[in-house]
Amino acid sequence: MANIKKGDLVQVISGRSQARGGDRGKQGKVIEVLVDQNRVVVEGVNYVTKHVRVGQTQRGSKTGGIETHEAPIHVSNVAIVDPETKKPTRVGFRNETVTKDGVTKTVRVRYAKKSGKDL
Repeated sequence: MANIKKGDLVQVISGRSQARGGDRGKQGKVIEVLVDQNRVVVEGVNYVTKHVRVGQTQRGSKTGGIETHEAPIHVSNVAIVDPETKKPTRVGFRNETVTKDGVTKTVRVRYAKKSGKDL
């Protein structure tokens, strides 16, 4: 089971500080998780400019030019934000038994380690 999932609120914990034009300390939601590369794309973090060749659509409108969008960040450079304290925290897993429709099964649940609250 993955520590970071799509839709999680994470904070950048390494890199240049915001005072020097970096992204450390910024918080944002995870847009995409690239499992094979161990990277995540975070909303509003690690913006890059991309030059796209100018073209035309079927209707004749121009596309392309200079676009900005989020680039992936390595998973080790972000931490999940605790919902209670709004600070970065580590994630643990605990096994819980859930009874649903008369069937009992064991489910792994993520929780914030310091507060103990489920994510």
